[in-house]
Amino acid sequence: MYTSYNFNKRENEPLLHYSFERGFTKDELKIIEKGLDQVEIQKATTLGKQSDSIRISRVKWIPQDDYWSWMYSRLENMIEEANDQLWQFELISMPEQIQFTEYHADEKGHYNWHQDLGPGIASGRKVSVTVQLSSSEEYEGGELQITQGGPHDLAFTAPKSAGSVTIFPSYMMHRVTPVTKGIRKSFVLWVGGIPFK
Repeated sequence: MYTSYNFNKRENEPLLHYSFERGFTKDELKIIEKGLDQVEIQKATTLGKQSDSIRISRVKWIPQDDYWSWMYSRLENMIEEANDQLWQFELISMPEQIQFTEYHADEKGHYNWHQDLGPGIASGRKVSVTVQLSSSEEYEGGELQITQGGPHDLAFTAPKSAGSVTIFPSYMMHRVTPVTKGIRKSFVLWVGGIPFK
């Protein structure tokens, strides 16, 4: 006789993203831009390794200090809302700094398909966040695309309006298409703290 063994579980939406069309105002974006002048820029790597075939961009790491505390708190609130609505992941901490990223057209800036999971501190990532800092008029290309695992031509394209925020599970494949004109600027952040459970 066949017996079905079931564990108690809560249903969630593991392949959906969550967006805030107006996550940050124009005045708040000006405060962000002013603060960025005080942070050093460097060439981006992928989990400590350099590979231009995978990624070409420049980054700054935003300290968790008094100037930026409002930014971390705002994103924490957005992440909690998205997680409550869709995933119900067990989120413990925000151990990593916000990464400011620039993709330049003259460098063919891009980031090929990837997940945000990996060894070390990246193994605790559960939720990824992207904040659009540039307006759509400032650049061409540079689209953040997220796929549920099917054909890439069916990928969701995130809003490009300045101040918009897109939140999604860190295991979802995503990319930034090559920037063909201008410069795309964004913030990214990862939260979780412990392996999936």
